[in-house]
Amino acid sequence: MNLRELFAKRKSQFWGEVLPYLGYVIQSGVAVVFLFLLIAFSAWYTSVVQNVPPNLPIRWIMLIILLPLTVNSSVRTYLQQADTVFLLPQESRMKQYFSKGWVGGTIYKIVGLIIVVITLWPLYIRSDQDPKPLFASILILILLKLLSSYGSWKELGMISRGAAAAYRVLRWTVVALTIASWLWYPSLHSLIFIVLIGATYIASLAIPAKHAVAWERLIQVEKRQASRVMMVLSWFVNVPQREQRVYARRWLSRWGSGIPWRKETAYRYLLVKSLVRSDIFGILVRVGVLGALLVWLTRDSLMSSVIYLVSLLIAGLQLSSLRKLHQESFWLHVYPLPVGTRRENEVKLVFQVQLLWAILMWLPLLASFANDPVFVLGTGASGVVLVILFRFAALKRGRKEDEDEDDL
Repeated sequence: MNLRELFAKRKSQFWGEVLPYLGYVIQSGVAVVFLFLLIAFSAWYTSVVQNVPPNLPIRWIMLIILLPLTVNSSVRTYLQQADTVFLLPQESRMKQYFSKGWVGGTIYKIVGLIIVVITLWPLYIRSDQDPKPLFASILILILLKLLSSYGSWKELGMISRGAAAAYRVLRWTVVALTIASWLWYPSLHSLIFIVLIGATYIASLAIPAKHAVAWERLIQVEKRQASRVMMVLSWFVNVPQREQRVYARRWLSRWGSGIPWRKETAYRYLLVKSLVRSDIFGILVRVGVLGALLVWLTRDSLMSSVIYLVSLLIAGLQLSSLRKLHQESFWLHVYPLPVGTRRENEVKLVFQVQLLWAILMWLPLLASFANDPVFVLGTGASGVVLVILFRFAALKRGRKEDEDEDDL
């Protein structure tokens, strides 16, 4: 069995299912919106570079932006449940299968990282009093990316889930410390520190016991990654829904328990519980924390308003995926939900959560209220308008879907 050919075949089969939907995505106007945002960002960024705000915390901005891009190291394997039987005899040769996915996944992430670094560099060299060389910085980040990818792959093979979680925290810590040392300290001292901490981290990866191939875990990760691709497409077009990962999150288990137990609110209860236990909530938290932090760091410039609105836009797109979670559920057709309550509860919950996120991400701007109250209040008002526009768009889309169903 040629394992490299098998990987290539499965990869082409998966993307062959996805590519037909991209035409509908482009027709939805996302290409025009993306082009408009790119032009607006270019004009704004050029203005910021030409008029750099005083005391801009550029090193912190570089660290916050580059850290997740460097640490993120997911690898597509395209494994299927049946592989635990049919590919098990090939376990000793599976490195041939995985190597192509690891190399391909790492390379395209490195390319994206380099593009972001080159984009940030004009602002960095004009803001930092002692900037590091561009090519040396890119080389350091590439090495850190390879180190993180290697560590992430080793984590997937660890027998103990607790050890894997601990090493994930360790990987984030190591990469954060190395990037910070490169940005803040002299180059020679930083290089010595990076070599020592990198060698120590690599040596520590040999300690935990590992599976030869962690079949079940790799299959779960692959299902999760495939479902995320479909979730993004579902923002623009109806796509087949794949298995969603469920998180316990007991600390949020009481959210939604106060909803009255009536037919009109039954679907709202289901949506709240689904949101709490889904990937969507985790993404919302990360977007909210990162957005609020960047808004606070840039609170004295126009950049904070742009970051605020873009973060709120991303949060709204993530929340729109809620209406896809139970679209094909059999039990929703059996349970006697009143007509129209599904759509009403979807729109209401998305509006309320997005409005909450708009307020939470706006709060850091209050630190600048005394200096520029008009700007702070105007940014908050813009966020509220954006949330209302999302609500109107959801209602309009719902009416259109109802009309299409009536035509059938």
